[in-house]
Amino acid sequence: MANPNGSGKSTNVEAPDLSMRSGGARGGMPAPKAKPKHARETIRRIWTYIRVYRRGLIAVLLLTFITTLLSLIAPYMLGHAVDAYIIPGRYDGLLRLGAVLLAIYAGAVLSSWLQQHVMVKVSQQSIQAMRRDLFARLQLLPLRFFDGKTHGELMSRTTNDIENVSGTLNQSVTQLIASVLSLAGSLAIMLYLNVWLTLLSMVTIPLVILFTKTVASRTRKHFSKQQASLGELNGFIEETVSGQKVIQIYRREPYAESQFGAINRKLTAASIRAQIYSGTVGPVMNMLNNTSFALIAAVGGWMAFRDWTSVGVVVAFLNYSKQFQRPLSDLANQFNLVQSAVAGAERVFETIDTATEYEGTPSTKLLGELKGEVEFHNVAFSYKADSQILNNVSLTAKPGEMIALVGPTGAGKTTIINLLTRFYDIDSGRITIDGIAINELDKDDLRSKLGIVLQDAYVFSDTIRENLRYGRLDATDAEIEAAARLANAHSFIRKLPQGYDTVLASGGGNLSQGQRQLLTIARAVLADPTILILDEATSSIDTRTEMHIQSAMRKLMEGRTSFVIAHRLSTIREADRILVIRDGGIAEQGSHDELLERQGYYYELYNSQFKRSG
Repeated sequence: MANPNGSGKSTNVEAPDLSMRSGGARGGMPAPKAKPKHARETIRRIWTYIRVYRRGLIAVLLLTFITTLLSLIAPYMLGHAVDAYIIPGRYDGLLRLGAVLLAIYAGAVLSSWLQQHVMVKVSQQSIQAMRRDLFARLQLLPLRFFDGKTHGELMSRTTNDIENVSGTLNQSVTQLIASVLSLAGSLAIMLYLNVWLTLLSMVTIPLVILFTKTVASRTRKHFSKQQASLGELNGFIEETVSGQKVIQIYRREPYAESQFGAINRKLTAASIRAQIYSGTVGPVMNMLNNTSFALIAAVGGWMAFRDWTSVGVVVAFLNYSKQFQRPLSDLANQFNLVQSAVAGAERVFETIDTATEYEGTPSTKLLGELKGEVEFHNVAFSYKADSQILNNVSLTAKPGEMIALVGPTGAGKTTIINLLTRFYDIDSGRITIDGIAINELDKDDLRSKLGIVLQDAYVFSDTIRENLRYGRLDATDAEIEAAARLANAHSFIRKLPQGYDTVLASGGGNLSQGQRQLLTIARAVLADPTILILDEATSSIDTRTEMHIQSAMRKLMEGRTSFVIAHRLSTIREADRILVIRDGGIAEQGSHDELLERQGYYYELYNSQFKRSG
């Protein structure tokens, strides 16, 4: 199928773990339905991606256990070294004990590295699945969704928000496991060494929990605003870069800078508030930890002086108290990353949860062998509830007929095409192809029978050959060249440095608008559709080139039902029927000669163009 803007249905996409057209889920994890509204729900959703890689998580758990165990053994041996060797002055075994400690520390470093290595793989595979689900969902969303979102905002969700989640998974999952093990192990050994010192080290914990809870409740909303402002900024940048010629022509650089400055200040303000709140965590936690450390050192030293405990126990206890406090500090210091990631993940899941254009309608019938008879029966449609675009439109296109749609801008010509392709669904009435209502048809099967060339000729950053093959992925090189010849594109393609293997710049920037449009016409030729739709397909082609391709277009339309939208009325003289669309309805219809004889609105349009061209 030749889809709008040359974009066809995606193929060979790895089965996305999200709800597809029937509302079910393809293989893999089930498609979540509810839109996340809280951090807990969002974290649960993230976990559904991680838990798929259970073997990796088990390996991470074992390696983290080994790392934590070695880290817990080392302080105990240090205390033992003080009591058994240093204080008594027995240095013969100290060297041997030092070698054992060195081996323990080396083992801890090695297991920690392996743990990080495995966790990076698990997290990146999870992010790959999340990114895949997001992109797959974008391919299935209706045009209404994209009408309300800027390209930059969507790019922000697929890049910045996903990367925030990625950074958190790389660090926070292992941090959580290590913290739980370290807390449990340190507390057990501390209780074994000295109960009173253990209770003293826990004095600051209620303050840590209260402070962390207070900061977390404030930072999340500011990080959400920061991510939203970042998406708005990305959208503005993408828009201004794409429209740089217009900005320079109208000398609106200062205005663009002013707009950018306003959005940039908004982002800066949100970021400052978020970072200030989250930035207080580290210093306050360090202060509380140092206070606890000082209390333990002072009380422990006094107890050792009274012979209520040994110096070695105090030394070991000071190390364990740090290991007990460090997990709390690490988790608190992670709030900056965690809160930002949760805010980003919510935006990602919001998109994943958006209903696709396949949901809510059965759309299971297949057209089979198509004749190409198209009928509109009292069709009404509006993009917005309070603004109707089409009102009771009825038309019939017999198989093989060429139907031309003309009229002023905004009359509803392109809307008729959008409804025929089911990019939008009608409000009332009925559209049929070969007598079958299109709202009962499988959308992919319907669009596979349509070839569409739009006024906005879009090409991809790939070779010309692959851009043309987008019309039919199994086309041979010979078929591609034949399609290009028919569309009169072969002559300019072979003059390019690498011919059909020339790589196009982003958006086809290294071609003229007319050349890009010739490529999209060739792509439609290659698709070999039953119903052909040309929406201002020759608007960007010069008159000489247009004359050359008219015969080719006539050959292409032979035996096919064709809909042609044209402002250049000279291109539609041979249409079987011309429909004049005005004020949301069909004002006139007939052949070119019939409409001229009536001397109505079409007559006025034609004569105005003729006088201008003369």
